[in-house]
Amino acid sequence: MRILGIDCGEERTGYGVIESDGRRHRMLAAGVIRTDPTAPLSLRLKEIAGGLRQVIATYAPQEAAIEEVFCAGSAKTTLRLAHVRGVALLSAAEAGLPVGEYSPLEVKTSVVGYGRAQKRQVKLMVRSLLSLAEPPASDDAADALAVAICHATRQPVRACLERER
Repeated sequence: MRILGIDCGEERTGYGVIESDGRRHRMLAAGVIRTDPTAPLSLRLKEIAGGLRQVIATYAPQEAAIEEVFCAGSAKTTLRLAHVRGVALLSAAEAGLPVGEYSPLEVKTSVVGYGRAQKRQVKLMVRSLLSLAEPPASDDAADALAVAICHATRQPVRACLERER
């Protein structure tokens, strides 16, 4: 299965595309969609949407995974992050992609085995799980890959639960 992981951010939105069978994962692409911090929010959101559409068109993922919003700063910052997340959800929905949503705790637990792991630990485990020569240069791309890996590892559990229904 081909999965697009998205790490939402107003200035930098990370993306990572992996191919996974649920146990083995291979990175196809990773990067960051950067926006001009001086541009109005509406133009920044448009740029993020366009970047995500381009990634989806180029790599043809079958599903998407996005980290849930957490309140780490001011209400204004959280609200702006929620706008970016809405654009990411809409971009995936427009492409017909099912979307998995995961808390930062779920992502870290899935990738590192510890929900309070530091960014460095996440990057090192992403490197290991994807058999990369070096960890991803960008924290945002590494986080997006971690979200995609989390989604991939949850798939067998989800399929099992669906069969029992």
